[in-house]
Parts: sequence; structure tokens; C-alpha cells
Amino acid sequence: MTEALRPLWTPSPERVARAGITRYLHWLADTHGRRFDDYESLWEWSVADPEGFWASIWDFGAVKAYTPYTRVLGEREMPHAKWFEGATLNFAEHLLAQARQPDAATRPAIVFRDEAGTRRELSWAQLAAQAGALAATLRRLGVRRGDRVAAYLPNLPETVVALLAVTSIGAIWSSSSPDMGAASVLDRYRQIEPRVLIAVDGYRYGGKAYDRREAVRELVERLPTVEQLIVLPQLDAGPLPTEFEFAPAQAGAAGSAAGAPGAARRVPVTRYDDAIARPAEPEFEPVPFDHPLWIVYSSGTTGMPKPIVHGHGGSVIETLKSRLLSLDLGPDDRVFWFTSTNWIMWNFLVGCLISGSTILQFDGNPGWPDLDTLWRFAAEERATFFGTSPAFVTMNMKADTRPGERFDLSALRTLGSTGSPLTEEGYRWVYDNVKADLLLAAVSGGTDPGTAFLDACPTLPVYAGEMQCRSLGVAVYAYDDAGQPVYGKVGELVCAQAIPSMPLFFWNDPDGRRYFESYFDTFPGPPNVWRHGDWLELRRRPESVTGIIYGRSDSTINRHGIRMGTSELYRVVEDFPEVLDSLVIDLEYLGRPSFMALFVVLRDPAQGLPEALKKSILDAIRTRCSARHVPDDVFAIPEVPRTISGKKMEVPVKKILLGQPVEKAANRDSMGNPGSLDWFVEFARTRGAARS
Repeated sequence: MTEALRPLWTPSPERVARAGITRYLHWLADTHGRRFDDYESLWEWSVADPEGFWASIWDFGAVKAYTPYTRVLGEREMPHAKWFEGATLNFAEHLLAQARQPDAATRPAIVFRDEAGTRRELSWAQLAAQAGALAATLRRLGVRRGDRVAAYLPNLPETVVALLAVTSIGAIWSSSSPDMGAASVLDRYRQIEPRVLIAVDGYRYGGKAYDRREAVRELVERLPTVEQLIVLPQLDAGPLPTEFEFAPAQAGAAGSAAGAPGAARRVPVTRYDDAIARPAEPEFEPVPFDHPLWIVYSSGTTGMPKPIVHGHGGSVIETLKSRLLSLDLGPDDRVFWFTSTNWIMWNFLVGCLISGSTILQFDGNPGWPDLDTLWRFAAEERATFFGTSPAFVTMNMKADTRPGERFDLSALRTLGSTGSPLTEEGYRWVYDNVKADLLLAAVSGGTDPGTAFLDACPTLPVYAGEMQCRSLGVAVYAYDDAGQPVYGKVGELVCAQAIPSMPLFFWNDPDGRRYFESYFDTFPGPPNVWRHGDWLELRRRPESVTGIIYGRSDSTINRHGIRMGTSELYRVVEDFPEVLDSLVIDLEYLGRPSFMALFVVLRDPAQGLPEALKKSILDAIRTRCSARHVPDDVFAIPEVPRTISGKKMEVPVKKILLGQPVEKAANRDSMGNPGSLDWFVEFARTRGAARS
């Protein structure tokens, strides 16, 4: 067998026998008489008979519903598909099911550690009591079903408590990390008009304290719908006010939230400890299957971040499928994923409570004081599942770390990776330096669909650089330009039929136009086909169809797994009077170092790009937009390539910089300034194209 055909890992017969998907297959055979010889035949059935498949997940996962569904799938056409109509349930209730078990007072639901080594545990009973207490406080503050509650919180146990409290009463959760600047958070939260804000006074990262009190005040002031602020102190930053008062000039825009026109606006402040001071049993509001659960954000190339609404029911059934089958989690697992509250992987980590697993949270810099921090955490906490990103794997490769030799990782069964493509070298590093007998669960999906498109399976082998399979129930294909599926070639990643976890809608998108244009413009139907914006190659292996993601096919920036639209950076950069225009390109491509370049057109090009201006621009992006999305370098250019209609040509420029011939990358006849491409052609030639 050649090296390319030889798996890096094959599951043992014992692991296959114990796997959740094996139990599911036996259950299908025993209860429904359905038998499948391999994973691929199971996948084929799951997309050919979505009603039968998703009904089986409902039953196998023991979904608790207050009223039964009348049918599994009503309208089929995306984006209007209707799932499990008639059913009522609650997402938080499924995550807190273990709190009803006899050992709830002694078994940990959450183990938390920060970069300074502070460790805390919450038992299942404590988690439920605190969530119930906070939910009761929110009700007393007037929060009702359908209200939005926004968070400006790090990855803390209190953040998990808050999510469970908010969603248990049928209110809608949304979170941002405090390492984001107020401008970027406002771009998100202004769209959803939250009634309550839960925030920290600051956070610590890399051994430094960051005071966020002014940012919190700005958020409250510029979000006129916020009626209550709950503050979780994290720094010794002084006493908290009992309320914020904003002068009439600022209050006028608040409308009904501020009272009569010209009246001062007062926002009471409650300490988090006071909000959970009275433990209470959580009370779960039964809501329809498609009731909004949370709002997450994934940016396109134009306009504000997309406020994506996922539902209770879709999240319940997809979470059950993922945790029980794909990732093989159960009550004996201790699950870690390094993430921030900006990223859908934070929601994923919290969702692991549904399988009765203990979740391990880490807050801080994963590389401080050194790269041993997370591996030590995993070893000391006996993690069975360690989730990370290709960026972290690459950092370890460059530092020549060997965690498998230095730490006791004997409990580790699975290593998860997502956020960007993991190279073949990254796969081999994991098996050579972490653990040889390990499921490398490299997956790809994301914030938009609320699920994985390319998935893991504990009963399949792992091939270098390839994700193991297409996710069950998800009709994933690689399409060529003609909209036809291709194998062994790179095409557009598409999802050809509806799935329960796909967005219900975008908030404040009444006619659904923005939702449709975000996913269905490229391959409109009928039937409509979801285009995700990734380059995908599907390969036929003996056991399944595997997948390789080659990077973004559009101009969305993907840094450390968190996507941001270029328009968010343009608003900051073009606010500088010295800058007339700008273009940002994220040169992410499988097997090459990620490089994000910012190109600016200067008002006075004769002066060149002063270092002071360059530093000011990067600092502004870091503080006003996101520290995770600071460009690697800034270059002055004569002009930004634009179409005849004036649109910035981000994707063609990206293709040129990745080494594609200019005649294939762009149609000069459709441009308003075709000569502007010559600068980028020369830039790619002299500096070396990113793919060369």
C-alpha cells in the first residue's frame, strides 16, 4: 500500500464496538429493520430519506418534547424548510438533564482554569441552581420569551450559566468576547436590540489586565434598548456604580427605552453575585421547534455582520447527532475545546453537556507563558477530548513541542481540529507527537449552518490531510462552475438540501433577501443549493467519501476560525483622513502560511506610507475592530481594482496573489480601472505568489 493510501490511524475493534454510532446502527437494525454495511451507505440513506433519518435521531437521542411533532419535514425548499412542526421543547433542559441524576451534587459539569492557574468546579447541581437563580432574576427584571440578552463575557463558567438561564426562559442569547472593541460589538448588537447586557469589567490575557469599563459604558450608552446591566467583576478595578445615567442629549435617541423625549436615561446595574444569590430550580419554557435560541455572527464581504438565528429544536437534534454519533461522547468524557465566546465552537463546547460530559474551560492565552499550558491542563484534568485549531498545531510544530512525551495524555481518545484547513504535516505531527492511538476529528462547517459539513467518525480510518466523511443527514457536495458534483477535483462546497440546524433567518431581515443572497445566489433553484464559500475536494475512499478544504472561495477573512467581513475593517481603515481607499485580502490556502495583507490608497502618495500611519492603522483595527483580525502587513497601492459598478474586486485580487494567471482571475472588460490589476500581478511576481 502506498503512503497516500495508508491510513494514519485505524480504530481498534474494541473502539468500534464501544462507539455510539455502532450502538445506533444496532438500534436501527433492531427497531426499524434497517441494516447498513458501511458508513457511506448510512450517509446515502440519511440524505435520501431525511424524514426517516432525523426521526431516528429524535428517538435514539430521547428528545424531550412537551408536545409531539405532527410531521418531520414540511416544506422542503431552502431556506423555508419546516422541521418537526407542532413539537415544543427547550434546549437548556436537554443540557441540564444530568442535574436530575443521583450523583448531580458530586459529579462536575464544568471544570475551569485560567492562565494564572486558578481552578474552579461546578457540579451539575450547582450549575442547575445557578442557572435557575439567574433565570429568576432575569424574569424579575422583566425579561420575557423572545427578548434578546447580550453578553460581553469571556469563556467562564458564569457565561455558561448565563446562556442556560437566558434560553431556559425562551429569551434569545448572543455573546461577544471582551477582547473585541466596542465598535465591532456595536455593529453586532445594534442589529438585535438587546434588553439586558451581561458584561465583565475586564479580563486578563498573556499576564496583562485589560480594563473594559469604558467599553461597557459605551455599549450601554449606544444600545438604547438596554434596560439593565449585570456586571461580573473580574479585575480589582474599583467599586461598580449602582446605575448608569446618560444625559438627555444622549438619551433622546433611545425612544421608548429612555422615557419621554429629553428625559435622562437610567440603566440600573446589578452585580452578578447578587443575581444568582438565591438558588432556584430552573423552570423551562416550552417553545416551538423553530423558536430562536441564539444569535451568532458570520460576516460576508459587504455590510454589517450577519446576525444568524438558530433555533431550539434544530440545535437540540443536531447536537445529539454530533455528540452521540460523530464524536462519540458520553458521561465519562471530559471535553475541552480552546475557544472564545465570539466563536461557534464556544456554543459547541457548551453543547457537549447534552451527552452528560464534563466540559473543561480555559480562559487566557494558550501560549502563555509557553505552549505547555493547554497540554498541561489536558493532562492534569484527564481530558478525553482535546479541541484546538490548525493555528495552534502549527505553533507547536514550529516550536518542536512533543506533548505526548512530556505529559500524561493516556486519557485522551480524540483530538478535534477546526477553524481552517489542517495540513497533511499537521495530521502527521499529531500522531507522531501527541498520541498514536487517537481519533483526529478534523471537521469543517461553522457558524452559519450550526453544524459540520465534513465530519468525524470513530469507526472510520484517518488519512493524512483528509476529513473522514460527510456529516450524516447533510447533503454535501463539491460543485463545478456548471453546478455539477465533482470528485477528485476542487469545487465549491455546497449543501444540496435542508438540515434542521440551518439558520431560521437573519435578525432584522424582514423579507429574507439578505439571507437568500448570502447562501443561495450562486446556485439558485429550484431547488436552491447552499453555497458555503469554501473550496472543497471530495475523495472516494474504500470506507467513505473524505474531504479536503482548501480555504475560502470568497473574500471573507478567516483568522483562527473566526470569520469577519472585509467591510468591518474598511470602516476603521477608511476613517483615517490620510487613506482614500483600501483593500484587504486574506491569503489562506491549504498548506501555506496564512497571510493577511492590507492595501491602502494614500491621499498623498508622494509621501509613501509612513511607519507612524501604518502603526496607527493596525492599532485602530486592534482596538476598534478585533485583535484577532489585525493584518500581517500594510502596503500602499495606486488604486483599488473595481468593477464598472464600483465594487471592490477582492476575490480576483486574491486569486492573483495565490498565483492564478490574471486572465483567469479577472475579466478586465468588466472593470472600471483594468490597469489597477497590474500592480498586484507585479507584486505577486516579485514577492512570490502565495502558492508558489
